[in-house]
Amino acid sequence: MDEAKAVSVLNELVEVSKDGEAGFHTCAKGARDSTLKGYFEECATRCGRAAAELKTEVERLGGKPDDSGSLSGAAHRAFVNVKAAVSGNDDLAMLEECERGEDVALKAYAAALDEPLPPGVRLLVQSQYQGVKHNHDRIKALRDERRRKTA
Repeated sequence: MDEAKAVSVLNELVEVSKDGEAGFHTCAKGARDSTLKGYFEECATRCGRAAAELKTEVERLGGKPDDSGSLSGAAHRAFVNVKAAVSGNDDLAMLEECERGEDVALKAYAAALDEPLPPGVRLLVQSQYQGVKHNHDRIKALRDERRRKTA
């Protein structure tokens, strides 16, 4: 894979990470449960850190990092519904929307890993994929627990 393609793949992941950061901050602001609020903030921080790591790698490859987020991307659309959940201050709805957002992120990282990335880039993307998977699985478990409590 040439470096320009690697930069493009990494910038797509920067967008996904920035979308996740924004979505988790939104959830943290609207969460009623203080534990959930704290967890969402931790997730936002990890997404921000992931975006920074990706940007550093883009620069190392000679590219220009994307600083926006994907205003028209699938990750953003997945988190748009978070605002609706937050407006009702429904922690279960927020968890469900966060899980959808993490589904999008998992797909984006899996697609990146399908590319013939340079070895160092692959290690970074694989490591971040594991972090997204951890977030997804934890959010799913919290969602399931919340569903049991409200049933």
